[in-house]
Amino acid sequence: MHILVVDDSRAMRMIVIRTLRQAGFEGHQISEAADGREAFEAVKDTGPDLVLSDWNMPNMTGIELLSALRRSGDQTPFGFVTSEGSAEMREWAERAGALFLIAKPFNPDTFRDALLPVMA
Repeated sequence: MHILVVDDSRAMRMIVIRTLRQAGFEGHQISEAADGREAFEAVKDTGPDLVLSDWNMPNMTGIELLSALRRSGDQTPFGFVTSEGSAEMREWAERAGALFLIAKPFNPDTFRDALLPVMA
């Protein structure tokens, strides 16, 4: 499985990747994008099996990325890993087509719980 990790913070991308590995997803191909615009192109070019995206990023936010992908007909499974996890944001994410929203701080169990149903 190919997972695209999208976050404007390189440090946070590394934390997400490390947590994926700790959660038992170390055997998967993982690539990175620094913002939604870069991620949109990466999805079109490489066709990942799952996108894990931050919400707040410059150039194109995570919700804008998800909306642009869906408008283009792309149905790649998509989840958020973000610092905000309000009920309103979760509802907005779900309406836009996200499968889950993992709020920071997170741990390997949080990732397992969110990702196992998607990756099964």
